[in-house]
Order: sequence, then C-alpha cells, then structure tokens
Amino acid sequence: MLDPDILLREDNGTRPGRASLVVRGARAVTERAMMFSHLGAYAHRALVNGAPGVVVIPEGRPFAVMAFTVSDGRIVEIDVLNDPARLSELKLPTLD
Repeated sequence: MLDPDILLREDNGTRPGRASLVVRGARAVTERAMMFSHLGAYAHRALVNGAPGVVVIPEGRPFAVMAFTVSDGRIVEIDVLNDPARLSELKLPTLD
C-alpha cells in the first residue's frame, strides 16, 4: 500500500523537544508508524480537507489528524498534525 518513495510530514507544533519532521521511504515511514501502533484502537476514519484521513482520539482528546494522498492505489504522502494547540481548535467529524 505504501509507495516506495512515500513522504511523511509531521507537524508537532512549537512544543520544546517535539520538533516537526519529514520522513522519506516506505521502510522509514513504517518504522515511524510502528512507534504509534498502540494508538490504533483510537483511530477513526474522517474527512481531512475533503479527502480520506484518520483522527486519533484517545481518552476523548484529539492526539493527531492524518491525511493521506493516494496515487495509483498507493499511499504517496501522509501529513500528520500532532500540535495540541491547533488540534484543540479543530472540529473533527468522523465517518464511523
């Protein structure tokens, strides 16, 4: 499902010690995703800017919003918003 040259952009806001990052390549993106696999039970399908995405809401509080760009049946980009200040301002409708 992941394009070999996938690009992951993660916006962690301006919190100290939580720099935003860019990860390239299917293996590196998979390794990064595995770090958060324990949150899978809290993931809900959602529309993110009109496109398919995921909202992660553990304990009733938004943790992350992820948007996926798909081309030729493969995920080529993932954009993650993980900034608590910005997440608290969003209305997050789910499709579930």
